[in-house]
Amino acid sequence: MAARSSEAALFSEAVPSPVLAPPGAPGRPTRADLAGLDDLALLSLVQSLPLASPGRAAACELLVTRYQLLVRSCVRAYRGSPVPTEDLMQVGYYGLLKAISHFDPAAGASLGAYARPCISGELKRYFRDKRWALHVDRPVQELILQVRDATGPLTQQLGRTPADADLARHLGVSGDKVRQAKQAQLAFTPSSLDAPQADHGATITLADSLGEEDPRLDHMLGMQAVSAHWGELPPREQQILVMDFGEGLTQAQIGQRLGISQMHVSRLRARALGHLRARLLGPEPRPVPALARRQRRDRHATMITA
Repeated sequence: MAARSSEAALFSEAVPSPVLAPPGAPGRPTRADLAGLDDLALLSLVQSLPLASPGRAAACELLVTRYQLLVRSCVRAYRGSPVPTEDLMQVGYYGLLKAISHFDPAAGASLGAYARPCISGELKRYFRDKRWALHVDRPVQELILQVRDATGPLTQQLGRTPADADLARHLGVSGDKVRQAKQAQLAFTPSSLDAPQADHGATITLADSLGEEDPRLDHMLGMQAVSAHWGELPPREQQILVMDFGEGLTQAQIGQRLGISQMHVSRLRARALGHLRARLLGPEPRPVPALARRQRRDRHATMITA
């Protein structure tokens, strides 16, 4: 079962399940002492007593017990969701507690009529803000709910599963927005990497079908970056780099082929690589003069000591 949400933790703190006070303690009514009161009397206690009062907590607990079937009926609309029912009940109880705290008996409506939209709103807020693996804009979330609610009636009306064009026409939006909403809905219930793939003959998981890092891709990207500045090198330096990195020749072998000394090959190679490195990575930072002088003094002192 998934971990309890912050709403559930707040509910467990606000409505403790054990006995709230020692039986018969003066000025500290227990749940049994308040059991004979009606909803209006309990609501009056909730609104008149301090937040930390045991009597207020006992009155809240009684009201929550009386309206737990209302919470369950609101939760029943989400029975197909991946969230366990127990977690959704805790979220619904939190909405019921908010309704109990804000309900005004003078308004004339019953607590049940006032609490139902509060509970449903808390459940919708939970799914809107807590259950998305990725951030999805509010208009897209609302369109997802509209698409889900319209799919059933359109299926009965058309005698088939409605296409994106049918849903778009029914909701008065473009087909692209419907497709965007369907794609965004995948972020609500991401697939497990160990989930089997039904569209393959053999039983493989999603992780088996994902690609791995290809070192050749990095090599290809590097070669494309080099090719953008390859024409800036003189032909001889291009030959040296091709024979070095392409054919794997030593500097002595390259010198024999080109008729130049190994030292000259080394200088041309270093110059070509320095040019490419500067073009790809930017110029190296120039050394600070004072730091360079200090480093030369340190090297000189090390040589004398040695």
